[in-house]
Amino acid sequence: MAATRDFASRRLHSLLGVIPLGVFLFQHLTVNYFATRGPEAFNKAASFISNLPYLYVLEWVIIYLPLLFHGIYGVYIAFQSKNNASKYGYFRNVMFLLQRVSGIISLIFIAWHIWQTRIQVMFGQEVNYDMMHEILTNPGWLIFYLIGVITVIFHFSNGLWSFCVSFGFIVTPNSQRVFTYVSLIVFIILAIIGVSAILAFV
Repeated sequence: MAATRDFASRRLHSLLGVIPLGVFLFQHLTVNYFATRGPEAFNKAASFISNLPYLYVLEWVIIYLPLLFHGIYGVYIAFQSKNNASKYGYFRNVMFLLQRVSGIISLIFIAWHIWQTRIQVMFGQEVNYDMMHEILTNPGWLIFYLIGVITVIFHFSNGLWSFCVSFGFIVTPNSQRVFTYVSLIVFIILAIIGVSAILAFV
């Protein structure tokens, strides 16, 4: 019974990392990328998201509740998993270890990003270009955000491989090898978008 429950929990954890959290990552990066077109373009895109009907319900159902489960259960997985990258050095073992490490860093970054932006809305601030410009013109925060965004994108991209394996989409060694390159391409594209957006606020 415990093994079945753990199997189901791991499947749910993997699924939530792609849907809806992966979808939200794409949406968030897209909105932020509007900053490359100037403050007005970003403010317009951010305002559209902020004025969606049932926003708080959508945030809790699509973002916060899935994030809480994925993050908390991910920490459990990270600390109970037996990493053997240092012993064997195989590529997948290394990626397995990096997935756990990047998950912890991503959770810290996302929690702080929510505090610096979404929580501040409750205190009367508006999420706009000026808010992000003020944060990211600080060199320390700029480095923190660059590391955080790249880490989150890596965690998602590498997690796609694990998701496809666990759900049986890529079974053969050849398909798994090919999808390793697919996930790498996804990482590079999203990293370019994410970094470009951050630098646009500076």
